[in-house]
This record gives sequence, C-alpha cells and structure tokens, in this order.
Amino acid sequence: MTPLWVLFLALIAATHGETPGCKIRVTSKALELGKVMRLGFQMFLEHELETITIPDLRGSEGPFSYNITEVKVTELQLVQSELYFQPTHDLILNISNASISLRFRRQLLYWFLYDGGFVDASAEGVSIHTALQLARDPGGRIKVSNVSCVASVSKMQAAFGGTFKEVYDFLSSFIISAGKGIMMCLMLICFDAQICPVLHHAGLVLLNSLLDTVPVRSAVDKHVGIDYSLLSDPVTSTSNLDMEFRGAFFPLAEANTSFPNRAVEPQLQEEDRMVYVAFSEFFFDSAMESYFRAGVLRLELIGDKVPKDLDMVLRATFFGSIVLLSPTVIDAPLKLELQVLAPPRCTIKPSGTTISVTASLVIALAPSDQPEVQLSSMTMDARLSAKMSLRGKALQAQMDLRRFRIYSNQSALESLALIPLQAPLKTLLQIAVMPLLNDRSKRGVQIPLPEGIDFVKEVVTNQAGFLTIGADLHFTKGLREVIEKNRPAGDLAMVDAVPPPASSPTQ
Repeated sequence: MTPLWVLFLALIAATHGETPGCKIRVTSKALELGKVMRLGFQMFLEHELETITIPDLRGSEGPFSYNITEVKVTELQLVQSELYFQPTHDLILNISNASISLRFRRQLLYWFLYDGGFVDASAEGVSIHTALQLARDPGGRIKVSNVSCVASVSKMQAAFGGTFKEVYDFLSSFIISAGKGIMMCLMLICFDAQICPVLHHAGLVLLNSLLDTVPVRSAVDKHVGIDYSLLSDPVTSTSNLDMEFRGAFFPLAEANTSFPNRAVEPQLQEEDRMVYVAFSEFFFDSAMESYFRAGVLRLELIGDKVPKDLDMVLRATFFGSIVLLSPTVIDAPLKLELQVLAPPRCTIKPSGTTISVTASLVIALAPSDQPEVQLSSMTMDARLSAKMSLRGKALQAQMDLRRFRIYSNQSALESLALIPLQAPLKTLLQIAVMPLLNDRSKRGVQIPLPEGIDFVKEVVTNQAGFLTIGADLHFTKGLREVIEKNRPAGDLAMVDAVPPPASSPTQ
C-alpha cells in the first residue's frame, strides 16, 4: 500500500511542475509602441521582398499557351499594419492596403496567333494575414515554432506593350478583372510562391535569430551564472503575453546544482505598463546561496586595510588579552576576518525587501614571522535593506545596513564586554563592506530581453513574497539592424526547402 501512495504523491508533484522564480508579462501597450517596431519590420520586409527571384510561369489551357519570364518586383509599399495578441496563435501581424508592382515579359500563343511584349502590373488592396506561434524549445528558449500566412488582392491593373497593345488596352477591364485571367494568376503565384515564404522565413529563421540573443543560461561573473530557461510555452490572451522562467542562479563550479524552490509563486495582474517582471524570494535566495557555495562571501582586512580609529579601539579593548597571551606581538598588524556562516536569506514584504545575514568575525594579531594570535571570535547578525531597480536590461540592487548586533561564541559575559565594539564594527561594515557589496550589485543581472531593447521608466512594487517591476520599452537599435547583425551565416531571403502553408487569395 505504501508504494502506491508514494507513486501517487510523485505523480501529483510531477503534474504540478516547477515553480517559476521569475515571470515576464508583455502587454498590448508594448505592441502600441511596436508602431516603431512594425515600421522597422515593414522596411525590413520590403527589403527582403525586393531581393526575391520569382520563377518563370509556363502553362497551357486548351489551345491557349503562355510563358511568363523575367518577373521583377519594381515597387512594394506596406502602408498599414496591425500587431496584436491572439490566444492559440500567440502573435498576429496584419498588413492591409498594401500595393505591389511587377514587370515581366509575356509570350502568348492561341492556336497560331502569337503575342509577346512586356507587362507592367500592379495589385492594390493587398492584405497579408500572418500568425506566429511562440513556444518553448528543448533548450528552454522562446522560439517562433510555426508561421501561417494568408494573402489576398482586391484590385489589379496592367499596362501592356508589344504586338497587340491596343487590343489589350481596349479589353483591359475584362482581362484584368477575370478571376482566371493571366494577371490575377501571376499575382496569386507571386503570393503563393514568394511573399508568404518570405514571411515564413522571416519568422522561423530571422526572428528566431533575434530571439537567440535572449540569455537563457549564462555567466553573471566568474563565480555564478543565471538560468532563465522557460518552464512552459508562453501563454497569450487578447491583452498580454505571459512567460514563466526558472529564474535561478547557480555556482559556475557546480553548474548542475539546482536549489529547491519553496518560495511564493510571483503573480502578475497589472496591464498598465508595457512590460512587467516579477521576482520571487527564491530568485534572490538562489543568488546568495550560489555566491555562498562559491566561497566568495568572505572578507579579510589586515594592517593598513583596517581603519585607524577601529584599530585603536580594538587594541584598547583587547589590550589585556594581548598582554596575557603574547606581549611580544603587541605591535603586530591587526587582522579582521569576516565570513558568512550560512546563505543569506531574502524577505520581501509590502513594506520593503530585507536580507538577513549571519557571519563570524575573528579578530587576531598577525605578526610576520610568528603564528597568528587570536584575540576574539564573535558572531554578527545583520539585516540589510535592498532597493531594486532596472537600468537598461540590468536588475540592480542598492543595499543599506539597517540592523546590526554582535555576540560572543564563548559566553554571555564576553558578549557584554563586546557591547562597546557594536558601534565601531557597524561603522566598519558601512565604510568597508557595504561599498563592496553595492559595487557588485550595481553591475546588475541581465533580464531576458532581445538585443536592441531596454527598460525605461520602471516602477517597483513589493508584494508578500515577491516584487514586480513595471516598465516601458525603448528600442536602442533598429529592428533591421539587429536582424542583419544576427542573420545566420550564408542565409538567403528565401528557403525553398521549407514551404509555407498554402495561401487563400481572393479577388
């Protein structure tokens, strides 16, 4: 019976899944800013389409045969576009009222009647509906997993040259508007074989190369790394896109280390800003535990590194011990060794964020030619306040020492004797330790954003067990610039081996 219960509990745990340490919400307001992005995308798409090569079109129907060659896109204008979220399809791009102009050579044979010449054709009221589906790939990265495309034309025009130019001009309204006319067939071939494949390629290849710039598992410094793996596929509603990340640090020397996440799961409810990022207490706890395991949460001050005022106070305080233990080293340099005893812990409340630290402090004399003489060993409890902010792509923290107390590891009586050291040691932390911590924390940790996009105008809100940062987005680089920079080597505008979904043009 017991094994069945164990299996049942294991199934429940597996079903529940891993609790995210970080969540990101992109709202529809970000897509409003996307007018700039969409303009850049239009320019990029126009450039891609200008370089396409349209294959020759040959065929026959009864006694009628045709041969269309030397097809070139002479002009493309993508006037209006709309970008929005949609459940299931995730991200929709609608291009409407676009126009496209072509020039090609025609060769027509009807029984024994031959005609040849150039045609300048244009389509107006072009609509392109593109759906991009976002998903988590096996490496935990967000990817465009599928692209579907539907294109249509509402109006066409053509100017003929060659043998029967006057005849074509006289019959132009019939020839152009006929549902099975040569011009419509050619434009539909253009959509089926060229425009939708370009969008298909732009989504699956070029946009994915842009998403490859989002950090997933990378080093923060020489000691620790950060894991931003997606835990599941992104979820879209009509108003936002939500993503759940592992949001965990790890020591680089133990890259396979994972810490259990027992923190409160962060929640995102707001939709007023372009982007919201939520961090649980686990996000910060894993960072501090990683640094603790990496062995860097320690500080040693010796000789001139010890502030003079503190040196004098400590020598006066422990003068009796120095004389009794080893009076010959009374002038030896003073050494302070501060080491964190356990991973610090973060507590997030609506009133603010605090970090609790317990460390040991060993005070000793360190003569150059003799063993060290330990004067005292004490425990220090400190509570730091932390103020979080976003700068560019970096999450930064500014810490301040709020509470501090010391006590002896030997006896309560010695703890009383250490009370006079409370103030000078607190000053030591403020002038020697806190600047080191803040120098490191101000470098920040990168938030998973693509290249060329930064956060601006951030607002931090503390909740019970997590904090959220609402911000707007700022494009520091043009979309085309970033895509071109990260375009895969040897990539072409078209990938013939990957056909797009069939279009459904209508007249």
